[in-house]
Amino acid sequence: MEKKDQAFEFGKTNYLLIIAGVVIMGIGFVLLSGGGTDDVTQFNPDEIFSTRRITVAPITVLVGLGVVLLGILKKPE
Repeated sequence: MEKKDQAFEFGKTNYLLIIAGVVIMGIGFVLLSGGGTDDVTQFNPDEIFSTRRITVAPITVLVGLGVVLLGILKKPE
């Protein structure tokens, strides 16, 4: 029974891409947050349905997911 050298499945670049993707996704989720108010009887549609929350944040999360996927699928060197 031969003992193989145990190496990581991913290279350094893969791990950096995965970490970068998670950070980008985190930024996207932070952009999604907010829009609350202290008074529950108040409704501010301009704040809740802003371009940042409806367009920019979901695109940022999807870009982060794409970077993580790239980090997983990229062949290690």
